Amino acid sequence: MELLVKQNYDMVQSFIYRYIDDYNTSYDMTQEVFIKMMKNLSRFKYENGNFKSYILKIASNQCRDYFRSSSYKISLESSDIYETDVESGELVIDILEKNEERLKVKKAVSSLPEKQREAVILKYFHDMIAVYTVPKVDDEKIDETIEVLKSYMSAKKNEYSIRTLIK
Repeated sequence: MELLVKQNYDMVQSFIYRYIDDYNTSYDMTQEVFIKMMKNLSRFKYENGNFKSYILKIASNQCRDYFRSSSYKISLESSDIYETDVESGELVIDILEKNEERLKVKKAVSSLPEKQREAVILKYFHDMIAVYTVPKVDDEKIDETIEVLKSYMSAKKNEYSIRTLIK
């Protein structure tokens, strides 16, 4: 049991964080996901799918429950302070540019309908494929979101290349 938690904790926490966009709440919800997983592990049948899909489905359901909860509605009313991790020696302009890019990506992803948003999070951040029967959506909006994600990922790749050259 402990091994399952250790192997999947970071993946589940980052999925929830990207889904709900609240760092502290994502940790609380990750704990809830693993409690639910432990209570219902006997229902999991390996032949029906892999464990990663199973645990992310629990996380997805937990996120949906959160959006229906009163604590989510209360958090909407509280102040909107953007947290950022400041790396040592990083210039303020670089931090501001990163924050601006993050906000663009978050806005683009959050503008998608729930099922599409979940599919994008799974594909681009966890390299998984979500299989859904999805109603027709605005292809232009999806294309725009994909372009924002591609530009963000390209910028990250370039940033990584530059940092490795400097070191």
